[in-house]
Amino acid sequence: MIAAEAAAQSALPAVPGAAAAAGVSEREEPAWPWKDAPIRALVQRIHQLQAERAQAFRRLEEGHRQYLHSGPPYDFPRYRSTVHEVTQAFAAASREVLAVEAELAGRRAQPLLAGHVRSLQQLEETRLATVALLQLMGAPELTGQEDPLQMHQLKMKVIKTMEAISEVLQDLKFDAESSE
Repeated sequence: MIAAEAAAQSALPAVPGAAAAAGVSEREEPAWPWKDAPIRALVQRIHQLQAERAQAFRRLEEGHRQYLHSGPPYDFPRYRSTVHEVTQAFAAASREVLAVEAELAGRRAQPLLAGHVRSLQQLEETRLATVALLQLMGAPELTGQEDPLQMHQLKMKVIKTMEAISEVLQDLKFDAESSE
């Protein structure tokens, strides 16, 4: 559910009329602040976005923890609100990561760096979907129905995915330094 919301929101086009409200005509796109930035700045921005994602994951985990400790009766509306806020944060980060990837793949002609960014995005999608499944499996409504082996496997998948994310970030940084 969480991953589906984030994916759907990251695929949404800009809201019609938003450009006009911002003082830009509908036919012109607002200036992307990273358009002429050096590659080093784009890589730094990816790292900043990863820090924002890490913070969103912490908010999601804390929201789930609070939900589990809120009942019975459980405070689902509060948890749903947290999930919504976090989903919006993930979607915003994803949109910007995809814009950086497009910039690197297109105008900058840096397919290796763009590939790292694409891998990073895919790994984050996997991580989010796995965390969402873990939270669902730990829902109070399913108490007594947990599959400890599957829970362990999912937790290991999150850990392995986080390790892969760290490796991709290191590769991105190294290859970006080599490209300049």
